[in-house]
Amino acid sequence: MPDPFARLIPDAQAFLSDLSGNNNRDWFTSQKSRYESALKAPALLLLDQVAHDLGRLSGQTLMPKLFRPHRDLRFSKDKTPYHTHLHMLWMIGPNNRQQPALFLGISPDYVKVGGGIMGFDKSALTDWRTAVDGRFGDNMRQTLDDLATVGLAPDLPELKRVPAPFDKDHRHTDLLRRKSLTLWRDVPPPQFATPQTAMSETFTALHPMLTLLQQGV
Repeated sequence: MPDPFARLIPDAQAFLSDLSGNNNRDWFTSQKSRYESALKAPALLLLDQVAHDLGRLSGQTLMPKLFRPHRDLRFSKDKTPYHTHLHMLWMIGPNNRQQPALFLGISPDYVKVGGGIMGFDKSALTDWRTAVDGRFGDNMRQTLDDLATVGLAPDLPELKRVPAPFDKDHRHTDLLRRKSLTLWRDVPPPQFATPQTAMSETFTALHPMLTLLQQGV
């Protein structure tokens, strides 16, 4: 049986490439039915299917979200009205703490899958730094090193210096300089036709890190 999502990434990249050269309301309106059928409809189905499958495997609830194509222009000098990417998110939870999420991003130039927390809120950031100063930091550092061996790499830390009151030579300077933690890998072209597989493999690999995050923030 053909994979129902086999065309999502190729069709999305083709549409988004065309949109990059025609980023205006008239063009998008004329192509809205194409967007709805080739991008939005299969993306919503993938969101629901992944939420069901990974939720069953993990025993946790995954709440899916498809990001809207319209850009927020209120505070931007760039007035092009539409994003030239298709982004999806699965929030893991809920509970009373800040929750990590899984992500899938498609653009003409990349297809990335990953997971983590895009930005710690104030209380989570305090909890993160306190946890990193203890055994949690050692466990997280080892987990990140293990994930690097399978191609999952974090974004760079946001801060240039270790925040007070921690020592500038702390054993986990990299972790203390973070205000978020997300890990990503590029989806190779042979997996474009099976995005469910890419999500499942990445979630399985990220599970230890996501579990630690839920404990530490």
